[in-house]
Amino acid sequence: MVPTLCRTLTAAAAVVTIAAVPGCSSPDTPEDRPPGADAVVENCGIEVAVDGPPGRVYAAYQPAVEVAHALGISDRLVGTAYLDSQVLPEYAAAQQEVPYVAQLPSREGLLAARPDFVLSGYNNFFAAGDGDESVGTRASLSALGIQSWILSPLCPSRDGMSDEAIDPASVRIDTIYRDLRDLGEIFDARERAGQVIADQQARITAVEEAVAGAHRPRVAIMLLDDDGGYRVAGGIDFGTQIIEHAGGVNVFADLQQRRHVEVDIEEIIRRDPDVILTSVCCDASFTAETGAGEAAALAANPALAEVAAVRNNRVHPFLFADRAAGVRAAHSVEVVAAILHPDRVD
Repeated sequence: MVPTLCRTLTAAAAVVTIAAVPGCSSPDTPEDRPPGADAVVENCGIEVAVDGPPGRVYAAYQPAVEVAHALGISDRLVGTAYLDSQVLPEYAAAQQEVPYVAQLPSREGLLAARPDFVLSGYNNFFAAGDGDESVGTRASLSALGIQSWILSPLCPSRDGMSDEAIDPASVRIDTIYRDLRDLGEIFDARERAGQVIADQQARITAVEEAVAGAHRPRVAIMLLDDDGGYRVAGGIDFGTQIIEHAGGVNVFADLQQRRHVEVDIEEIIRRDPDVILTSVCCDASFTAETGAGEAAALAANPALAEVAAVRNNRVHPFLFADRAAGVRAAHSVEVVAAILHPDRVD
């Protein structure tokens, strides 16, 4: 895969810009060069260069799997892994036709699929280290001719890291649109990417207009740990964006250190959320209804009895997948808006 200065798409650009570099000819010549050839795009500070649309793509985690289907490259998927719930209905048939494993692959397992491109929905897939417990860093895969991508709202501070130093300014729905444009360029799926973006924008705008001027409930997304403790979605979690576009406020938005933040029950009581959403995960068969028991357990905790959400029967099962930065954004905004503003959104 050969970088070029003649055909470059920066992270902020929506279309390819042909640089005025001496000796550069049109990117569409020679005639047998496939559209999208020699694309160079920056993702999370790493140059991603392809000499043609990748043909063997491995997608890890729900957001990446659904982005691949949305861009129309299902037939290029040589492997998918680790779904948090059922895929969106419009992608169900396509997902049934591609290889799937419930757990993330080892480096050996990933390489056995012979991908030329790896698309990850979360930043912890490319862990530092090249042993069997890790697929390795993006740099180590690039050395083998395998390019990669992390959905940009979760860019790590450097290759091999996870949530450390995620830039809050990147945790935006607009960042998803940028990824779709850039991936559309890489996969020669520009028109499809544009259609997906337009659909997302129209649906989210419709919700925002429907809830405009309404009281904005204070919302907590809560995770119950096996040891009985609690974690909440902090400000840099994409769930914050979902809540805000749906007409609410993340009551823990000021906690910026990590996506998942441990809190004690006294802090939950002190912040007194109007609505509590659970975070149902992680199995390819799960739906929101799978979390009904978890929501009931939260609501039945006597220590939370005076919290507004419990007192007013506003504890709802909610999918971890619906907090993800991907093409679920519009769907998730619609789901949360219907919970927060049932009188305005059905």
